[in-house]
Amino acid sequence: MTFQDFHFDTKLQEGLESMGYAKPTPIQEQAIPVILQNKDVIACAQTGTGKTAAYILPVLHKIINTDHRHLNTLIIAPTRELAQQIDQQIEGFAYFTGVSSIPVYGGGDGATWDQQRKALDHGADIVIATPGRLIALLAGGTVKLEHLKHLILDEADRMLDMGFYEDIVRIINYLPKERQTLLFSATMPPNIRKLANKILNQPVEINISIAKPAEGILQQAYLVYDVNKVTLIKKLLTSGNFTTVIIFASTKESVKKLDQTLLKAGLPVKAFHSDLEQTEREDILRAFKSKQISIIIGTDVLSRGIDVEGISLVVNFDVPPDPEDYVHRVGRTARAATTGTAITFINDKDQRKFYSIENMIGSTIPKLPFPEGEGEAPLYEPESRPKKSFDKKRSPQKGGNRSGGFKRRN
Repeated sequence: MTFQDFHFDTKLQEGLESMGYAKPTPIQEQAIPVILQNKDVIACAQTGTGKTAAYILPVLHKIINTDHRHLNTLIIAPTRELAQQIDQQIEGFAYFTGVSSIPVYGGGDGATWDQQRKALDHGADIVIATPGRLIALLAGGTVKLEHLKHLILDEADRMLDMGFYEDIVRIINYLPKERQTLLFSATMPPNIRKLANKILNQPVEINISIAKPAEGILQQAYLVYDVNKVTLIKKLLTSGNFTTVIIFASTKESVKKLDQTLLKAGLPVKAFHSDLEQTEREDILRAFKSKQISIIIGTDVLSRGIDVEGISLVVNFDVPPDPEDYVHRVGRTARAATTGTAITFINDKDQRKFYSIENMIGSTIPKLPFPEGEGEAPLYEPESRPKKSFDKKRSPQKGGNRSGGFKRRN
C-alpha cells in the first residue's frame, strides 16, 4: 500500500512526496481510512509508529476540501515540546495546501502570550494546545470553537498521568457536540477507557502492538550499585563511539547533578528540565537536533516530547518507574525503521521493576558483565525480592571483560 491509495488532495500528496513519504505505517494504514469516513477513533500505538501523520493527514485533506474556513481542528497535547513538534509536522505536510496551524502553550513570557493571542485573532485552521493554556484562552474568550469539526487528544495517557483529566472534561464543555473525536494513546489503562466513554461516540478501536520496543533496538542492561553508576556512564560515553545520546534519570535533581558531573568530565552534555526557561529548552532541543550537542539528559517528560532521528544510544540511568515508560524511553532510538542501542542501569533496589519490564515486553534483556576493575555489581535476583521493601546489599558479582561488555549496533 502507498499513500496514493488514500486519494488525498493533490496539494497534500505533493507535500508528502516532497518529504519522502511513500508507504504508510501500520497505524496510518488502519487509522486514515476510518478518519476519512468521519468516525470517532480510539487508537493505541506507541511512540515512533507514525501516529501524528495518522491523524493529521486525513484532517488536512478534509480541511482543504472545506468551503468555509474557521478554526477547524483542536489538538490537545500534554507538553509544549510535543505541541511544537506536532506543529512542525503540520507545517511540513501542509506546505503546499495553505492550511495554517499555531501551537499554544504556557511557560513563556508576556510577549509569547501576546503573540499567541494575535495569531489566534488572525485565524488558524488548526490549534495545537496544552490543557492549561487552552483553558486560560477559553476563559478569556480568545478562542472560539463553535465551528470546530475535529478534536484530537494526543498522548492521552500521559495527560491523565499529569493530572489533566478534569481540565480535558472542562475543555470538552466548550466544544460543539457534533464533531469528530480522535483519541491517541500509547497505553490503554482504565482511566483512558473512562475518558473515551465520556467523549467519544461509537469509536472504532485500533490497536498497534504497544507493549514491545521496536525490533531495531538492541536492548542491554548492567547490574550496578548506585555508587558506581557515574563511573560506568563515563566509560560508556567515552569508549562506546555513540554519536547522539539521550540519558534518562528519575528526577530533575538527578538530571542536574549528572549534568554537572559529566560536564566536569569534559563531555558535551546538556540538561533538559522544567527549571529552564522555555527559550533555553527550545535552544537545547534545536542544538541536539542539529547535532551541535551530542548528549542530552532529562526525565520522562523528554521521552515523549522529542522527535529526533538518528539517536544511536538511550541510557536509562535509573530503571523507569513504570514498564510502559521503558518502552517510551527506548523508543527514542531506532525510529523510522533504523537501529539503535538502549542500555539500562539496574541497581540492587530496582530489580523487581526491571523484571516487570521484561515480563511486559515478553523477553529477557541481556545483562552485560560489569567492567573489570570498576567495582562490584549486585546479583540479579528479582523474584526473591519483596515488592515494597527490598533486601539489603547481597553478595557482589565480580566484573567481566575489560572492554565493559557493551556493544553497539551499526
